[in-house]
Formats: sequence, structure tokens, C-alpha cells
Amino acid sequence: MEYQFITYQMEGRIVYITLNRPDKRNALSFDVVTELQNAFNKANKDENCKIIVLKANGKAFCAGADLEFLQKLQHFTFQDNLEDSSHLAKLFNQIYQLDKVVIAQVQGAALAGGCGLATLCDFSFAAQSAQFGYTEARIGFVPAIVMVYLIRKIGEGKARELLLSADIISAKKAQEYGLINYVVPDEDLENEVKQFALHLCEQNSTQSMNFTKRMIADVQGMSMKDALEFATKMNAEARANDDCKKGIQAFLKKEKIVW
Repeated sequence: MEYQFITYQMEGRIVYITLNRPDKRNALSFDVVTELQNAFNKANKDENCKIIVLKANGKAFCAGADLEFLQKLQHFTFQDNLEDSSHLAKLFNQIYQLDKVVIAQVQGAALAGGCGLATLCDFSFAAQSAQFGYTEARIGFVPAIVMVYLIRKIGEGKARELLLSADIISAKKAQEYGLINYVVPDEDLENEVKQFALHLCEQNSTQSMNFTKRMIADVQGMSMKDALEFATKMNAEARANDDCKKGIQAFLKKEKIVW
């Protein structure tokens, strides 16, 4: 697939998926979402890829839905809206359930659906000047899809505050809420993300991170009994995988593990 609205680049074991509509503040449309789905699927299937970084060109990370889309939205039928909503929901769940670790690199505004993209990632780095907000209520819309993940991530109380106020908050406050992980000086953002991605590549087992991500996504919807049975099975599977055998052998021999 040729990309019109994003770029796809691999450096070593890191894949960079970059929103590339700076003139539109990297706003989301059906076609942008389609390209993101394709890119994440491509990276997830690439055995040489270990970490994915989601970033953006221009002053804004992503300002949510674009104006042309919002204008078309006024004339959508219920079925049109359902199909478009399902399309976005598929992307959000794809990022959340992806085998590979995904890091968001956020500068400028991350609003509405753009804020959703940032907070769905496993790790989020933000420039000090970045801003976050679920602003849907300001235009009579509802942050329905991302709400499912946001409540899981930061709890009902803080999610209520963000979603119902529709306020735009600073990177520092977003970090305090647990919305993002790290706030760094604007000029250091790119390098900080790269160094952290390399750190994960060198320190951690790919299989272990994949297993851990799968469990985090699945156990929350299970009963205690089912979750423990699932965890026991995953524990046994992990012991049998190649990475675990390699890691234990290196640990016992006091050798440095090279992942």
C-alpha cells in the first residue's frame, strides 16, 4: 500500500509511523485511519520490528477529526456513522492489542481522537509545550470509543473530569492524571523517544513483552477464577518459549543477555 497521509520508516528494530498532514494539523479522516491500520499491521507482522513509534510532522500531533469530515458527518445516515465509528474502533483496538510495544511521541496539540491515539499507546512521551484534551463535548459530540480504554487506564473519576469538562490540559497535568508517561523538553523529545525505544530493544525480550501486553488487555475482563487460570496457562507457555530458555541460561551463567 502506498501512503498518502502517513509515512512508514524503519531504523534498526524501530518502526516510525508518522502522521503527515501538517497543513491539516494531522487531522483524522477515514482514509488516514485506513493507512494507520495498514501500517500498524505491517509493523506487527515484521519479525525485524521490535518497537513502534507513532509520531507526527508539523506543529500538532493530531487535532482530531478534520473539518471536511465534520461537514460530511452532518449528512451521514445511521449506517454511515456506524461504519465509520467501527472503522475508528478497529484502529483503537488494534493499537491496544498489538503484539509490539507502541510509543507515542507527542508535540503540540493532541485533541479528541488525537488525544485518544496518544493515550492508547503503551508509552507516551510529550514535549513540555504539548496539550491534551477530549474536546468532543464542545461540538456536541461524544468521546464514546476512547472512553472504554480511558476508564481502564486512569480510572472513572479522572476520566469523568476529562471527558465531561472537555478542558485542554498541559502535558504536566496529563502526566499527573496518568494519561501519559513522560514529559521532556521540546528540543529533547525525538532523542528521548529514540533512546527509550533502543533501551527496550536491548533490555527486554520480545516474546515477554508480547505475552505481557496480551495479558494486560485480556485479564481485566475476566472473573478472578478465569484470570488466574489464564495467568497460569500463560506462565507455563512463557517458560517453554525460546526467550525464557535463553534468558535463564544466560542468567545462570552470569552472561549478558543479548536480545
